[in-house]
Parts: sequence; structure tokens; C-alpha cells
Amino acid sequence: MTLVKFNNNNGSRSLLPGFNDVFESIFNDTFFSERVSGSLPAVNTSESADFYHVEMAAPGLKKECFKINVEGQILNISYQDNEEHSSEGKRYTRREYSFTSFVRSFNLPEQADLNMIEACYENGILKLDIGKREEAKSTSRLIELK
Repeated sequence: MTLVKFNNNNGSRSLLPGFNDVFESIFNDTFFSERVSGSLPAVNTSESADFYHVEMAAPGLKKECFKINVEGQILNISYQDNEEHSSEGKRYTRREYSFTSFVRSFNLPEQADLNMIEACYENGILKLDIGKREEAKSTSRLIELK
């Protein structure tokens, strides 16, 4: 049997085109699945007994430019900053525009309590804690053998 290797756009190799995408979608989407496009800040998601946690690396961004909302079971984190600098010269005006924006959307699990979401932005990290419904919180107990 001969294996044929294909080059992906990113230069990595796989046995079949799209083969890695299938496994990434199965194994990497534990409790959050997301829709992404373009160049976006990196996000870490984790889970504890009572909360789901989202941490987004967003250094140098302004806290007041973030917008976080929930529509149905979809968590949207967006950022939009329009910054305009102008300087006047001899007989002309020069304008430089800087426009930064992105949107990241996450499908929240059914166990998420949408009324218990807290967010903070400090040291360049946007942190969200999303509470779990009572029935979803893990309870553990020791079972004795008889």
C-alpha cells in the first residue's frame, strides 16, 4: 500500500486533504465550538466544577471598546476601535486612520447559566466566567464497598 501525501496551504502535510480538519473538529471542541474568520486574538477555554472560563489574549486594546453579548446560546465577543490621527503641514492635511475590529462567537453548552456571566479585562487578558446551572454542576461522593 502506498500513502500519498498532500501539501496544505499552511505547508503541513496530511494523508488526505481535510483529514486533519475532521479530527480537530472532533477532539478540540470539548464544550465550546466556535465560528471564526480572519486574524483573531487567541482564546483559551476551560471548565471548573461551577464555571466555564474563557480567556482572550488582547494586549493593548481599550476596555471600553469591547462588547460582549449573548444571543440564544451564542456568546459574541466583539471589539471595535476607530482611532484617527491628523497633522497639518504647509498646504496639505495628512490623515492616518487606524481601525481595529474583530468578532468571536462561541456556541455555549446547554448547561451554561446565561444569567451568571462575569467579565473583566486586566493585563491584556479578557476573562469571562460563565456559571453552570445547578443540575450541571458536578457533584462527587465516595461510594463505600459492602
